[in-house]
Amino acid sequence: MLFDVSRGELADTFGEHRLATLPAAAFPPLAAGTEGARLLQTVGAPTGTLLLREPAADEEDGRLPLVRDVVDPEDFEGASPAAGGWPVVGWLLNAHLALDPDSGTVYAVDPDEETVRALHTDVSSLVRVTARFQRLLEEFAFGDDEDEEAGFVRLEREVERVRRETDDVDPLPFQDDETVWAVVGDEIAMGQRFAGDSPGARSLYG
Repeated sequence: MLFDVSRGELADTFGEHRLATLPAAAFPPLAAGTEGARLLQTVGAPTGTLLLREPAADEEDGRLPLVRDVVDPEDFEGASPAAGGWPVVGWLLNAHLALDPDSGTVYAVDPDEETVRALHTDVSSLVRVTARFQRLLEEFAFGDDEDEEAGFVRLEREVERVRRETDDVDPLPFQDDETVWAVVGDEIAMGQRFAGDSPGARSLYG
Protein backbone atom coordinates (compact mmCIF):
# COMPACT_ATOMS: atom_id res chain seq x y z
CA MET A 1 0.00 0.00 0.00
CA LEU A 2 1.20 3.51 -0.79
CA PHE A 3 -0.51 5.02 2.26
CA ASP A 4 -0.98 3.67 5.75
CA VAL A 5 -4.76 3.75 6.22
CA SER A 6 -6.59 1.96 8.99
CA ARG A 7 -10.17 1.35 10.05
CA GLY A 8 -9.42 2.65 13.53
CA GLU A 9 -8.05 5.96 12.29
CA LEU A 10 -11.04 6.55 10.02
CA ALA A 11 -13.50 5.54 12.74
CA ASP A 12 -11.88 7.95 15.20
CA THR A 13 -12.33 10.77 12.69
CA PHE A 14 -15.72 10.04 11.14
CA GLY A 15 -17.36 7.43 13.38
CA GLU A 16 -18.10 3.84 12.46
CA HIS A 17 -21.53 4.77 11.10
CA ARG A 18 -19.91 6.98 8.46
CA LEU A 19 -17.65 4.28 7.00
CA ALA A 20 -18.84 2.31 3.99
CA THR A 21 -17.36 -1.05 3.02
CA LEU A 22 -17.95 -3.60 0.28
CA PRO A 23 -18.56 -7.29 1.05
CA ALA A 24 -16.12 -9.86 -0.32
CA ALA A 25 -18.97 -11.58 -2.14
CA ALA A 26 -19.57 -8.43 -4.18
CA PHE A 27 -16.30 -8.86 -6.06
CA PRO A 28 -15.62 -11.28 -8.90
CA PRO A 29 -13.87 -14.38 -7.48
CA LEU A 30 -10.48 -13.50 -8.95
CA ALA A 31 -10.65 -9.98 -7.52
CA ALA A 32 -12.01 -10.67 -4.02
CA GLY A 33 -8.66 -11.62 -2.51
CA THR A 34 -6.61 -8.78 -3.99
CA GLU A 35 -5.12 -6.13 -1.73
CA GLY A 36 -7.38 -3.38 -3.05
CA ALA A 37 -10.55 -5.42 -2.61
CA ARG A 38 -9.53 -6.45 0.91
CA LEU A 39 -8.97 -2.80 1.81
CA LEU A 40 -12.46 -1.90 0.65
CA GLN A 41 -13.84 -4.85 2.62
CA THR A 42 -12.07 -4.15 5.91
CA VAL A 43 -11.15 -0.45 6.04
CA GLY A 44 -13.65 1.11 3.66
CA ALA A 45 -14.00 4.84 3.04
CA PRO A 46 -15.93 7.71 4.63
CA THR A 47 -19.25 8.52 3.00
CA GLY A 48 -19.87 11.91 1.48
CA THR A 49 -17.78 13.06 -1.46
CA LEU A 50 -17.06 9.49 -2.57
CA LEU A 51 -19.89 6.98 -2.90
CA LEU A 52 -18.99 3.31 -2.80
CA ARG A 53 -21.10 1.33 -5.23
CA GLU A 54 -23.57 -1.05 -3.60
CA PRO A 55 -24.24 -4.36 -5.35
CA ALA A 56 -27.49 -4.19 -7.27
CA ALA A 57 -30.36 -5.54 -5.18
CA ASP A 58 -31.93 -7.18 -8.22
CA GLU A 59 -28.80 -9.16 -9.05
CA GLU A 60 -29.02 -12.75 -7.86
CA ASP A 61 -25.29 -13.07 -7.32
CA GLY A 62 -25.04 -9.85 -5.28
CA ARG A 63 -22.02 -8.75 -7.29
CA LEU A 64 -20.80 -5.30 -8.17
CA PRO A 65 -21.44 -4.28 -11.78
CA LEU A 66 -18.51 -4.59 -14.15
CA VAL A 67 -17.39 -1.76 -16.38
CA ARG A 68 -19.03 -3.42 -19.38
CA ASP A 69 -22.33 -3.42 -17.47
CA VAL A 70 -22.38 0.39 -17.25
CA VAL A 71 -20.56 1.53 -20.43
CA ASP A 72 -19.11 0.08 -23.61
CA PRO A 73 -15.35 0.44 -22.94
CA GLU A 74 -14.45 -0.47 -26.50
CA ASP A 75 -15.59 3.01 -27.53
CA PHE A 76 -13.56 4.75 -24.82
CA GLU A 77 -10.23 6.46 -25.37
CA GLY A 78 -7.35 4.82 -23.48
CA ALA A 79 -9.35 1.81 -22.31
CA SER A 80 -7.43 -1.41 -21.67
CA PRO A 81 -8.79 -4.49 -23.44
CA ALA A 82 -9.40 -5.91 -19.96
CA ALA A 83 -11.31 -2.87 -18.70
CA GLY A 84 -14.74 -4.38 -19.36
CA GLY A 85 -14.15 -7.00 -16.67
CA TRP A 86 -13.12 -4.61 -13.89
CA PRO A 87 -15.58 -4.24 -10.98
CA VAL A 88 -17.08 -0.78 -10.49
CA VAL A 89 -16.42 0.04 -6.83
CA GLY A 90 -17.60 3.63 -6.55
CA TRP A 91 -18.79 6.88 -8.01
CA LEU A 92 -17.07 10.29 -7.88
CA LEU A 93 -18.55 13.33 -9.60
CA ASN A 94 -19.58 12.02 -13.02
CA ALA A 95 -17.14 9.11 -13.13
CA HIS A 96 -17.48 5.44 -12.30
CA LEU A 97 -14.51 4.19 -10.28
CA ALA A 98 -13.24 0.80 -11.39
CA LEU A 99 -10.62 -1.44 -9.79
CA ASP A 100 -8.14 -3.27 -11.98
CA PRO A 101 -7.54 -6.39 -9.86
CA ASP A 102 -4.27 -7.24 -11.61
CA SER A 103 -2.46 -3.95 -11.01
CA GLY A 104 -4.51 -2.63 -8.08
CA THR A 105 -4.97 0.67 -9.93
CA VAL A 106 -8.23 2.58 -9.58
CA TYR A 107 -9.55 4.06 -12.82
CA ALA A 108 -12.04 6.87 -13.47
CA VAL A 109 -14.44 5.84 -16.22
CA ASP A 110 -16.14 8.96 -17.56
CA PRO A 111 -19.24 8.14 -19.63
CA ASP A 112 -19.59 11.74 -20.86
CA GLU A 113 -16.01 12.16 -22.05
CA GLU A 114 -15.73 8.48 -23.01
CA THR A 115 -12.37 8.13 -21.29
CA VAL A 116 -10.80 5.64 -18.92
CA ARG A 117 -8.01 7.27 -16.88
CA ALA A 118 -5.84 5.96 -14.06
CA LEU A 119 -6.86 7.93 -10.96
CA HIS A 120 -5.05 6.15 -8.10
CA THR A 121 -2.07 3.82 -8.07
CA ASP A 122 -3.84 1.75 -5.41
CA VAL A 123 -6.91 1.73 -3.19
CA SER A 124 -5.03 3.12 -0.17
CA SER A 125 -4.51 6.30 -2.17
CA LEU A 126 -8.25 6.50 -2.93
CA VAL A 127 -9.11 6.09 0.75
CA ARG A 128 -6.48 8.61 1.82
CA VAL A 129 -7.54 11.39 -0.55
CA THR A 130 -11.21 10.78 0.22
CA ALA A 131 -10.56 10.99 3.97
CA ARG A 132 -8.41 14.12 3.71
CA PHE A 133 -10.95 16.06 1.68
CA GLN A 134 -13.92 14.81 3.70
CA ARG A 135 -12.23 15.82 6.93
CA LEU A 136 -11.47 19.26 5.51
CA LEU A 137 -15.11 19.70 4.50
CA GLU A 138 -16.33 18.74 7.95
CA GLU A 139 -13.81 20.61 10.10
CA PHE A 140 -12.80 23.77 8.25
CA ALA A 141 -14.29 27.01 9.60
CA PHE A 142 -13.86 30.60 8.54
CA GLY A 143 -12.55 32.56 11.51
CA ASP A 144 -14.72 35.20 13.18
CA ASP A 145 -11.79 37.60 13.21
CA GLU A 146 -10.83 37.28 9.52
CA ASP A 147 -12.45 38.67 6.42
CA GLU A 148 -13.91 36.33 3.83
CA GLU A 149 -11.02 36.77 1.40
CA ALA A 150 -8.49 35.72 4.04
CA GLY A 151 -10.62 32.71 4.88
CA PHE A 152 -10.69 31.57 1.27
CA VAL A 153 -6.93 32.01 1.01
CA ARG A 154 -6.54 29.75 4.04
CA LEU A 155 -9.00 27.23 2.57
CA GLU A 156 -7.16 27.16 -0.75
CA ARG A 157 -3.92 26.58 1.13
CA GLU A 158 -5.45 23.54 2.88
CA VAL A 159 -6.68 22.11 -0.43
CA GLU A 160 -3.24 22.65 -1.95
CA ARG A 161 -1.65 20.82 0.96
CA VAL A 162 -3.79 17.75 0.26
CA ARG A 163 -2.71 17.91 -3.38
CA ARG A 164 0.96 18.36 -2.57
CA GLU A 165 1.15 15.64 0.08
CA THR A 166 -0.66 13.25 -2.25
CA ASP A 167 1.59 14.11 -5.20
CA ASP A 168 4.65 13.27 -3.12
CA VAL A 169 3.47 9.63 -2.98
CA ASP A 170 0.96 9.15 -5.79
CA PRO A 171 0.97 11.62 -8.71
CA LEU A 172 -2.17 10.22 -10.36
CA PRO A 173 -5.06 11.88 -8.43
CA PHE A 174 -3.91 15.40 -9.31
CA GLN A 175 -1.83 14.77 -12.41
CA ASP A 176 -3.59 17.61 -14.25
CA ASP A 177 -6.46 20.05 -13.79
CA GLU A 178 -9.00 17.72 -15.38
CA THR A 179 -8.91 14.73 -13.01
CA VAL A 180 -12.06 14.31 -10.96
CA TRP A 181 -10.12 14.96 -7.74
CA ALA A 182 -8.66 18.17 -9.17
CA VAL A 183 -12.21 19.34 -9.92
CA VAL A 184 -13.38 18.37 -6.42
CA GLY A 185 -10.44 20.25 -4.92
CA ASP A 186 -11.28 23.37 -6.93
CA GLU A 187 -14.91 23.18 -5.82
CA ILE A 188 -13.88 22.87 -2.18
CA ALA A 189 -11.52 25.83 -2.51
CA MET A 190 -14.44 27.88 -3.85
CA GLY A 191 -16.64 26.91 -0.89
CA GLN A 192 -19.08 24.87 -2.98
CA ARG A 193 -19.00 21.52 -1.19
CA PHE A 194 -19.67 22.30 2.48
CA ALA A 195 -22.68 20.49 3.94
CA GLY A 196 -25.27 22.71 5.56
CA ASP A 197 -24.46 21.64 9.12
CA SER A 198 -20.67 21.97 8.79
CA PRO A 199 -18.67 24.82 10.37
CA GLY A 200 -17.64 26.02 6.93
CA ALA A 201 -21.23 26.24 5.69
CA ARG A 202 -22.42 27.98 8.85
CA SER A 203 -19.62 30.50 8.49
CA LEU A 204 -20.50 31.19 4.84
CA TYR A 205 -24.26 31.01 4.85
CA GLY A 206 -25.24 31.55 8.49
